[in-house]
Amino acid sequence: MKKSFILQVTVFLLCFPFTLLVAQEVTFGMVTDTHYAEIPDNGSRTYSQSLGKLQECVDTMNHCKVDFLIELGDFKDMSQPADEQQTLSFLQKAENMFGLFKGRRFHVLGNHDEDCISKQQFLSIAHNSRSGNKKTWYSFNSGGFHFIVLDANFDSTGKDFDHGRFDWGDPNIPPEELNWLREDLHTTMNPVIVFTHQLLDGQGPYVVKNAKEVRKMLESSGKVKCVFQGHYHEGRYSKTNDIHYYTLRCLVDGKSPEGNSFAIVTATKDMISIKGYKRAVSLNLPINVTIATDDYRNEGDYDWEPREEQ
Repeated sequence: MKKSFILQVTVFLLCFPFTLLVAQEVTFGMVTDTHYAEIPDNGSRTYSQSLGKLQECVDTMNHCKVDFLIELGDFKDMSQPADEQQTLSFLQKAENMFGLFKGRRFHVLGNHDEDCISKQQFLSIAHNSRSGNKKTWYSFNSGGFHFIVLDANFDSTGKDFDHGRFDWGDPNIPPEELNWLREDLHTTMNPVIVFTHQLLDGQGPYVVKNAKEVRKMLESSGKVKCVFQGHYHEGRYSKTNDIHYYTLRCLVDGKSPEGNSFAIVTATKDMISIKGYKRAVSLNLPINVTIATDDYRNEGDYDWEPREEQ
């Protein structure tokens, strides 16, 4: 009788390992478009205040003990004319502040991160924890979810954005990265959340040129629940074919202390809850539920939630 019971349990575990062995809940922090530089403000962009705003973000994440912290690109900016060594010093100061987070931390490359330096120079200073280290696209697991970080900083010929020699309106995900993405989606057994700087939803210069191809791959996997994005400073939200697309508002715009933006996300098997701080928008995004949505408004309706279709 005992042997029969052990056999039944073993068979169940082999058939349903994900269901029983992995608790699907993770809490993480995210921030985007810090654009730190010691240069004069330009319109709404308060570059030199970004370090203090980033400190507020990191302090909040440490206080809330999130599982990891990720920034979604354009971590630093540069002076005019461009000065490579000065730009590297801006990056080092921003990374020193980011590094005060007491946990795993990750970076997504943005176009301004290669404005007068290379990707290799950026990654020589900006630290990614564990498997993400020294790679521009990568994946990792946390809390029963699989996280994928994409790099769209390639031109239409597949060349890296490098030292400002690129058109910011021509971001692409090259074939090598697409092949890796396809295999990574196939291999994981966990629900997936994607991070990218440039947008994968909509149209226009802020959107990855081959976004339609990427979305098709994400949708066909049946595993992707949400894509988190930066780049478009005003922020927005949409939902396409059961995948949520949330664009976080930038950190750099606005004067301290209210001119800040970062968020804490809690993901479970049923819900992705986004708690926005300061200018960031809070949303509750049901997983695997059909909802009617519009791009969220810019008036600061922080607790707007998509509604289920009646």
